Amino acid sequence: MKQILQNLKTGVLEVAEVPRPMVGPGQLLIQSRCTLISAGTERMLVSFAQSSLLGKAKQQPDKVKQVIDKIKTDGLLPTLHSVFARLDEPLPLGYCNCGTVLEVGQGIEGFKVGDRVASNGAHAEIVCVPKNLCAKVPDNVSDEDAAFTVLASIGLQGIRLLNPMFGETMVVSGLGLIGLVCVQILRNSGCRVIGIDVNADRLKLAETFGAEVINAATGADVVANSLAKTNGKGVDGVLITASAKDDSIVHQSAQMCRKRGRVILVGVVNLHLDRADFYEKELTFQVSCSYGPGRYDAQYEQKGLDYPFGLVRWTEQRNFEAILQGISVGTLNVRSLISERIPQDEAAKAYKLVTDDSSKMGLILTYPAEPTFSGTTIAVRTPPIQSPSAKSVVAGLIGAGNFATLSLLPAIRGANIRLKTVADINPVAGAHAGRKFGFENITSDYHEILNDSDINTVFITTRHDLHAKMVIEAIKAGKHVHVEKPLCLRVDELELIKKAYETAKDRQLLVGFNRRFAPHVEKIQSLVSSRNSPLCMTWLINAGYIPANVWVQDKAVGGGRIIGEGCHWMDVMRYVAGESIISVSAMMVGSSPDGGVCDDKISITLKFSGGSIGTLHYFANGSKSYPKETFELFCDGKILSLDNFRRLTGYGWSNFGRMRLFIQDKGHKTQFSRFIERIRTGGGLLIPFEDIENVTLASFAAMESAAGAGVIKV
Repeated sequence: MKQILQNLKTGVLEVAEVPRPMVGPGQLLIQSRCTLISAGTERMLVSFAQSSLLGKAKQQPDKVKQVIDKIKTDGLLPTLHSVFARLDEPLPLGYCNCGTVLEVGQGIEGFKVGDRVASNGAHAEIVCVPKNLCAKVPDNVSDEDAAFTVLASIGLQGIRLLNPMFGETMVVSGLGLIGLVCVQILRNSGCRVIGIDVNADRLKLAETFGAEVINAATGADVVANSLAKTNGKGVDGVLITASAKDDSIVHQSAQMCRKRGRVILVGVVNLHLDRADFYEKELTFQVSCSYGPGRYDAQYEQKGLDYPFGLVRWTEQRNFEAILQGISVGTLNVRSLISERIPQDEAAKAYKLVTDDSSKMGLILTYPAEPTFSGTTIAVRTPPIQSPSAKSVVAGLIGAGNFATLSLLPAIRGANIRLKTVADINPVAGAHAGRKFGFENITSDYHEILNDSDINTVFITTRHDLHAKMVIEAIKAGKHVHVEKPLCLRVDELELIKKAYETAKDRQLLVGFNRRFAPHVEKIQSLVSSRNSPLCMTWLINAGYIPANVWVQDKAVGGGRIIGEGCHWMDVMRYVAGESIISVSAMMVGSSPDGGVCDDKISITLKFSGGSIGTLHYFANGSKSYPKETFELFCDGKILSLDNFRRLTGYGWSNFGRMRLFIQDKGHKTQFSRFIERIRTGGGLLIPFEDIENVTLASFAAMESAAGAGVIKV
């Protein structure tokens, strides 16, 4: 199928061929009939992508600060690599879609195959959308009109926050698509509406909807005009639907308001608020969040958990339904907002119109009656000719997220293996990774990899809750398996993996404990291998804050940050000591700044079988300008100190002083090269299974202990 993608690094916009998505639980698979280009939001994205690197930096000063902090801790080259890789990721455009339901995911009620629905799906021939971001289209509403649903809901949510009363005077500042929709809704609510813009055509259109207008392009004093229209009393409220690089619109909005008036921001403007503007009149100011309650709430959007109707009357989905009802009964006219209809294949023309011609507003993209291709797998490269005598490693990758594209694939790019198929539930991510790193096929169905007899090695880099299931399936399919940490999230999953592995011990199974393969760690291990006494070790991890609603914090999906990531440093201590972890105790600070309960501020003490001890301090409440990882080891009157995998310093060692690398190396490349070599040459597991099992159980024990169970034996 075809999808419109924007490259933020090069500015290139393309209609790319990608696999169709797979429908999941609580989702609808939808064939697009038409989509609407959001002239405001999408114009900004395209303009940002086409700006220079300096221009991008000027537009995102907060991101520049993050980059500077990362350079201080990780070094210049790794930071630049990360920044350019992120910019190179294609961005799917579009969020105003009308289409027909092709498939209904498990657990969905109220939708069926063949229904016409409006959704926030992208500009793609086929989209997969969670049910709470979809609404049925009434029979008398055309596809083109229905494509305005999501965009109009943005304005509707702003109006709900504005809380207009019959007879009040409201200003709509900015008469783009959203602004013109808002003019109509406010007029239908019994309000007098004043529309402000610099575009004469939009002002004329607003007049046809019943607004009194002020043309700011003529030099008219918008504040004085608004006050004059209210006999000097001031307007009751202002809805800002414009975009601007300064804060003059907010200042003007405050000046034209009556005492205790309301200002609601729907558009994008700078927010250097003048206290006097709001203090003297006791004005209310609020920023509206997209389509309404539920936005950015994963429980609502992704998991389909609706808010009670009686407590949250207007959610995202119910706002969609209200807009569609307004179109259906004729109180909302969006047909007159359409400027042109353009086929999806001519997307470049459409976006040029959006960026170059301010008179163009509602640009509708049309789609063929049947998708150009509706399969879950596409071929992008001809398979290479392999030497019959060479023992080839043929790989499939499941999960093309950040870790895969930033760490795994760059590390194995030159490993002389055949990259056959990459799978991801996000077709865009899979297509980007597939083309960038030279895979032969791209698929949205990972079973294509498991069922392919050519593929003998599988890399799994999905979300953590899928690791155990996919590891077991891959082992049973006869594949060598590399799975990014953690191996699993529960003891019962570990037992099932162990049972599967014991029936296929000729297969390699490796968990991504890459840090034990880092040059500094291998040097540490070699230095202490001839020690005369137990080790005392401490890791201090400046983990960085992650909000409680992000998936890694979800115990059912990510397992939390200790099970999901803390296992790294437990494994390093086990490797360096050469001893099993026999007991674990932990203490945790539970609350986070956003009110969630997270396991990201915790101290863990490990006791090893040979008498060594290790402490892991994992703290998410520190400064990003401080190094992320520091390690101290005490032994036989000597000390080793590792600073963020860049510099290792020895104190008291007669044969070692310092080891410093120009580029930070956390062992990824070495880990993958040794894994691939082990597959070619045979032999036992690169990391013995008992090590993997021991560290996994220790991470579980840490969470049990932190919950109040005291010291846990492993």
